[in-house]
Amino acid sequence: MNECETKMRARLVMLDPVQLEIIDESHKHAGHAGARDGGGHYVLRIVSAKFVGNNTVARHRMIYSALGELMKREIHALTIQAYTPDEN
Repeated sequence: MNECETKMRARLVMLDPVQLEIIDESHKHAGHAGARDGGGHYVLRIVSAKFVGNNTVARHRMIYSALGELMKREIHALTIQAYTPDEN
């Protein structure tokens, strides 16, 4: 696990995830402008009861809010799969 993944996990704890998987796909984007600037490419799979009653856009906003400043530098691209426990 790299430093950014550790930071992501620490920030996402506020969403009380029952499942959290972060996959670093930065190696697939070597030479890409965002990768050259130091931002990673990640896939996030998160399951949380806090998503109940929220649509996809609202769930993504919750995640972006939790990640905060990481989205400005450490994370260049983020694929999000956000589910409630019943959807998992």
